[in-house]
Amino acid sequence: MKYATIFAPVLALAGAVIGFLLRPADIFGHQLPFSIVMTRGDTLRGLNQLLIPLARQSFNDVLAGALCGLAAGLIVAALSGRR
Repeated sequence: MKYATIFAPVLALAGAVIGFLLRPADIFGHQLPFSIVMTRGDTLRGLNQLLIPLARQSFNDVLAGALCGLAAGLIVAALSGRR
């Protein structure tokens, strides 16, 4: 299973990047910056606190992308290790 050390992290990172790029936009069509997404909106103050649910959803999308990429990497590693 030596391929798992290569495929799993690479595909997990690719999944996280895809999840970040496909994150939802606010009502004006703008996506939240990386720092806001990674803190799940905890740094938002004032009227911007209305964007906290969007920041949490964006973080969940990044996390889901990373987990899907990790699973795909483990599957690829398992299949390539059989040969």
